[in-house]
Amino acid sequence: MQDSKKILAVASAGGHWTQLMLISNAFTNFDVHYATTDINKSALELDPKISSVPDADLSKKFKLLPLALQMFLIVFKSQPNIVISTGAAPGFFAVLAGKLIGAKTIWVDSLANYSTLSVSGQYASKFCDLCLTQWPNLADDKKVEYFGSLL
Repeated sequence: MQDSKKILAVASAGGHWTQLMLISNAFTNFDVHYATTDINKSALELDPKISSVPDADLSKKFKLLPLALQMFLIVFKSQPNIVISTGAAPGFFAVLAGKLIGAKTIWVDSLANYSTLSVSGQYASKFCDLCLTQWPNLADDKKVEYFGSLL
């Protein structure tokens, strides 16, 4: 896999991680590094290239800076060609850092957000290369696109 493209796939634990795993079969021909907030045994069996990052959100603002720093370090160390995230805060910082190093960036907003994009998705949509929603009513045919849902 020396010449293969590198993907950094990032998601918070729970539903975000579940949705990332639903699209992970598309990564089989790539060198993939994962990052999540909760590494469990099934995640370790998935791939040894997985990083644990702190869980943070707007209700835990004091944890956002350490999370951002760690995600930037992971991105700069792994030098991915593509950064993809299903959310939330760890994915936002990964996409932001990926954009800074010239990686293609993809945001897949959570299925749970049916009336508006998630807060992280709203921020990510401003600069990512591809922003996908899982609800047709949220697509704007400009920056946010709909191609179907994961579940």
